Amino acid sequence: MNLETIFSYPILKDIIVTIIILIASFLIIKWASMFINNTGKKFESDQTLIQVINELIKYTVYAFAVTLILNEIGINITAIAVSLGIVGIAVGFAARDTISNFIAGLFVLGDKSFKVGDIIEISNQKGKVMIMGFRVTKLVTPDNNIITIPNSNFSKNVHINHTPLEEKRVDLDVTIPYSVDIEDITKSFDELTSGFKWALDEPKANVNINELSDIGIKATLSVWVDDPWKVADYRSIIAKKIGPLLAINHEIN
Repeated sequence: MNLETIFSYPILKDIIVTIIILIASFLIIKWASMFINNTGKKFESDQTLIQVINELIKYTVYAFAVTLILNEIGINITAIAVSLGIVGIAVGFAARDTISNFIAGLFVLGDKSFKVGDIIEISNQKGKVMIMGFRVTKLVTPDNNIITIPNSNFSKNVHINHTPLEEKRVDLDVTIPYSVDIEDITKSFDELTSGFKWALDEPKANVNINELSDIGIKATLSVWVDDPWKVADYRSIIAKKIGPLLAINHEIN
């Protein structure tokens, strides 16, 4: 069966043209993405900008492909637009979450409150921004899990960007027995943190007294670091080291 015979059947023609349009669309998106990524790396462009351009191209190509396919199978685009005006309320209700995420994504990109590579925290979820899309933002957690967050969440919930801060404070709450001298434990804590390469000399590590309880003095040990991604790890290291120090000071006193 030659092409002339195939195209004599409208249905076969529509199927073949649709397949060609889809393949061409996927190839255009792939090639465009490769070109943009390579160009971005060459000129050291911001990764967020690269992802935004890729998203714009992807959705534009998809919209153009759908339009071509609809025209090819004989569906009047103008009639669809009129019909959408009639069923617009129903469609809008069904797609309200998608539209909300899309609009919120535009605001996130416009506000520049965070970008790809930043460490953010929202709704008790913390991770490094891996992908910023128009609908969702994907984070990778310290334990290498991927969290997908709808962009509308950023307009409804407070989020924290830990990255812009040059310094990050690591706090550890402890209970110091009354038999332990505060000055001694403060000195021991200073000596402990001075041995950590990741602990900053300024601001200086300190011990803050919070309250006096029945079982001891509730305090917060604080040390400043320059890597917000490892705050949890550093807190764990301090906790493991401070226990024996408290025990030693308790025995001495």
